[in-house]
Amino acid sequence: MLKQRVLTALVLLPIVFYSLLGPYAIAFTLLSGLLVLMAAWEWTALMQWHHAGARMAYVVVLGFMLTGLRLSHLDHVVSLVRLASALSGLVWLLMLGQVVRYPGSLFWRTPVVLPLLGLWLLVPTWIGLNWLKDQAMPALWVVFMLVWGADTGAYFSGRAWGRHKLAPKVSPGKSIEGLIGGLVLTSALLVLFLLRQHCAWPRVAVWWLWGIVTVLASVLGDLFESMAKRACGLKDSGNIFPGHGGALDRIDSLTAAVPVFLLGWFWLGGF
Repeated sequence: MLKQRVLTALVLLPIVFYSLLGPYAIAFTLLSGLLVLMAAWEWTALMQWHHAGARMAYVVVLGFMLTGLRLSHLDHVVSLVRLASALSGLVWLLMLGQVVRYPGSLFWRTPVVLPLLGLWLLVPTWIGLNWLKDQAMPALWVVFMLVWGADTGAYFSGRAWGRHKLAPKVSPGKSIEGLIGGLVLTSALLVLFLLRQHCAWPRVAVWWLWGIVTVLASVLGDLFESMAKRACGLKDSGNIFPGHGGALDRIDSLTAAVPVFLLGWFWLGGF
């Protein structure tokens, strides 16, 4: 499994870096849009939609939404980004209660809520990623550093020392020790980054605290998707990425981390 994860990452990371640093500004918009649309297709499986036409219609609707947002010059619509982040943050607080109480409450599994929930998961994520890419590229790297660092630290510390389950009813493989390992790694990386940005120590402390909040949000995003898969009896949302599962498996942490990080970015006025 680890070998597959590493090999897949070695293929995907250059593509991501090229889309961010390459000469074509549209590349990241297209790549992030493609991932979100693939995740939307996988979400229809978690909704247990079996008709291919209905599933494709859901993806097409989302595609039109993303296209409309892009054509509206998203990089200048700060109020839209703020609103999307705030609403997403509020709903994530609600979903935290659902994860904690699972399987005691499954109101989000209703046929009316699920399609809206998928849009809520994916649209603010895409908005946030592209706004950060256009307006605050260093902050986007920080988001990736926090999410990937948390995942890496949790994987290795969990394998080495994991004894106490974090959320056994939702994701039995995750441990409290893994969470701590992810927090330690991301804390070190974030503090080093902020010091290199010549931030004063009080600002470093504030952003370190918000980095902790962002990492916890990324874990919540991962747990929520695990809960959704468990509720419908699936192990992975898909299998397009060997060792990593589906597109939704790859961006589940970002769906919560991006809007939560953006809330801090707006409240604190950047780095």
